[in-house]
Amino acid sequence: MKKFVLLFIVLFPLFVFESCKEKKEQPAATTVEQPIYTCSMHPQIKQHRPGTCPICGMDLVLFDKNNQTPSLTLNKTQQTLANIQVAEIGSATFNDAIRLNGRLVVDPQQTTVISSRVAGRIEKLFVKETGVRVTKGQPLYEIYSEQLLTLQQELLVASAQATAFPNNNRFAKMTEAAMQKLLLYGQSANDIDKLVQTRQTHPYILYTAPASGAVSTLDITQGQYVAEGGMIMQLENYAQLWVEADLYPGEASLIKPGENVQVIIPGFEQEPQQVKINFTQPALPAGTQLLQVRGAIENKGGRWQPGMQALVIAQRSSGKKDMVLPVDAVIRNGQTNHVWVAVSDEQFEPREVSLGAENADRVEITDGLKPGDKVVVSGAYLLHSEFILKKGSSPEMHHH
Repeated sequence: MKKFVLLFIVLFPLFVFESCKEKKEQPAATTVEQPIYTCSMHPQIKQHRPGTCPICGMDLVLFDKNNQTPSLTLNKTQQTLANIQVAEIGSATFNDAIRLNGRLVVDPQQTTVISSRVAGRIEKLFVKETGVRVTKGQPLYEIYSEQLLTLQQELLVASAQATAFPNNNRFAKMTEAAMQKLLLYGQSANDIDKLVQTRQTHPYILYTAPASGAVSTLDITQGQYVAEGGMIMQLENYAQLWVEADLYPGEASLIKPGENVQVIIPGFEQEPQQVKINFTQPALPAGTQLLQVRGAIENKGGRWQPGMQALVIAQRSSGKKDMVLPVDAVIRNGQTNHVWVAVSDEQFEPREVSLGAENADRVEITDGLKPGDKVVVSGAYLLHSEFILKKGSSPEMHHH
């Protein structure tokens, strides 16, 4: 037994050494990686031999693990169904536009205030309600005035004295002064001549409209007494209106007096008006942080009324050539911006871009594209969604 154990101890290392030597001398088995074919439109389809996609029928392509370029492939039919439209980008002048909320208001220069020249009682009132349109020279009211009667009597006395003493210049000047007073109180030269000839006083005086317009304010009624200078009525002419628009103080330098703006009035969108800005408010009114700019607009035919809303658009040009795209062509995620570029007739890939100035319709591209690139201008969001659905991540992740 002892001999057997001793023999095992001597022979076991030799047995282990020969066994390891045999394993070392055996060639290592090589594993051949089989090719993988997939569908460009349906990447979930994978097989180890060429063929066609069971979903769309497209030929399967060899999957390249080393090609990590994010792209999508759409044939012409798929592009038509998705309304994919491509435009070649070029250089153009970027025109920005400021849109301001405006309104039509009465032009104070076209407003006439009528006040009583003498104290007295309104004997007849020919216009008794607001909104009535009157024309220049139309009778408005007749007033009885004791003051007017006194002035007429002064003229008759002075005229009689001048007739009795023709060589006395003092009476002639008194007569002339009395006539001038009556003229200033609104009596016509014909009324004064008639008074001198008939020598009969007439304490009633008829006042006519000094201008055409609509009665916007009426402060008296027939039979009412008014003081000298008392308000009678106010006329407003709407043949010309003001366009007022609000803007923030930081935008005040963008619109200067003398510049032309486009005014669009709701209901008349097909007839935009060109208006010259003639005033910019120099100080902020109390209780607001908005400045006002205004210009005059012709109201032909009176088709517009004060109080109507208006859209004021001021165009601004950068003066340089830039690459400009429609706003919907740019995909934004809050951190990066990218567009889809057609690298071939059926292949599209996302490209990160930097943005510049922007308005409601167009955006300036400052980096990431070059003139001649074919950019998707319609259907970019659909490509973005399709990419996420197929790749499982957004194009921004592949960029980073």
